[in-house]
Parts: sequence; C-alpha cells; structure tokens
Amino acid sequence: MPTFKITIAYDGGPFVGWQRQSAGTSVQGLIEDALRSLDGADVTVHGAGRTDAGVHALGQVASFSLRRGIGADVVQRALNNHLPDEVRIVASEEVGPSFHARFGARSKTYRYRLWNADVANPFEEGHAWFVRGALAVDAMQAAAATLVGRHDFAAFQAADGTQRTTERDVRVSCVSVLEDGDRAAGAARVIVYEIAGNGFLRHMVRAIVGSLVEVGHGRHGAEWLREVLASRDRTRAGPTAPAHGLFLARVDY
Repeated sequence: MPTFKITIAYDGGPFVGWQRQSAGTSVQGLIEDALRSLDGADVTVHGAGRTDAGVHALGQVASFSLRRGIGADVVQRALNNHLPDEVRIVASEEVGPSFHARFGARSKTYRYRLWNADVANPFEEGHAWFVRGALAVDAMQAAAATLVGRHDFAAFQAADGTQRTTERDVRVSCVSVLEDGDRAAGAARVIVYEIAGNGFLRHMVRAIVGSLVEVGHGRHGAEWLREVLASRDRTRAGPTAPAHGLFLARVDY
C-alpha cells in the first residue's frame, strides 16, 4: 500500500473547514470522495491541521495510503480532475509508510492579511480583513515581537478551547506591509501578520490579529500584548479577527 504526501491550496470560503463534518462540504471530505473513486475503497486522509470554516490554505499537507500501486503524478492529476476549482493539489509525492501529515509536522506558518484603507477593495473581499483607519505598523511590529518564545497562550484561545495544554513555542511573529494599494482609495495597503510555531490553539492567530489591530489603532501600547499574555484571560485580549483573512501558508517536517 503506497503512502502519499500531498500539498493542497484552497479557498476556504465555500467550505465548513478542512475536517469532514456531518453537514456541509469540507476539504477533507472532497479529497476522500475523490480518492474513493480512484482507489475503489474508502480512504482516510490525515491533514496537518484543521482549518476552520472560511480559512484558506496555500500549503496544507495531507497523507494517505492507497491499495493501488500508482504514481504520485497520477494521484495529483486524478485528484485535480475530480476536485472543484477552489481546491488544487499543488504537489504530490510518495513517502514512507510511517509518514503522517499531522503527527510528523514540526512547525506551521500562518499568514493573516489586512486590507487597510478608507474604502473596501472588491478584489480583496473574502481574502483579507477590511480595516478602516490608518494602522500604526511600527507599534504592531513591536507588539508582535513580544510573542516570540515559549508562552502560555490561554488569553488568545477560543472560549470553547479544549486543548490540554495552552503553552506553545512561537519562533516567528512579525508584521509587514506587503504592498501599497490604489491611492485613489485613500492610503490603501495590504498588511500581513505572519506567525510560525510548533502548534496553535483554536482561534489563536485570529485573536492575536484582533489584538494587534487594537494596538495599531492606538487603543493600547505595544507592551499591552505582553500583559494580556501573562493574564491568561481571553477577555483581556482583542476581538477575534474574521476567518477569511487567514491562510495556512506552510507546514514543515
């Protein structure tokens, strides 16, 4: 039974998330349905991470085994022929039988995109959070840097989080201006927050982004994130940013 590792890009807008659920269309479900047609049997697909409804991926990774002895290139072509345009298999390779997309992952990188302008951009709709009012990027950069290291991120998890431990190692936490937009729409720009670490709590990245926007609007100083982190209290942090600005960018092994 050959084992395959695939890298997937998808627009999360139409889906209930990565994970197959009892109702609604999931990315995992679509891939498993396509593999059933290819292999003639049920196939379980293991994803590196569970993206929520509306969250996108540039480099989600998944693994599975097939009964048929076929090549990785055939798997990629067959899946792309079956999947909707919103889901693409961008790479496929055969790996050893012990490879597991979730348990073998050492680090994940997420990116969150903000469209910062006075006027919304229809081409950014569904792929960036539209935030009015100029954001102080320098302050956001300083605040983001305070999260690097091993910390207890309980203050940035979903209220219904169920993880046994809320400590995580973050090796990258930075804010940058990706590009300037159309000046006719005001001081428009795309601001990107990037975070990489060994794991993430549910809604952690979105809660951090919501807090960074609070800093960017001058409602708190850069050191406020350190205080929120120490409090372990979700009510002390900023709002949860919308799902549609978040991308799972890369998984490292």
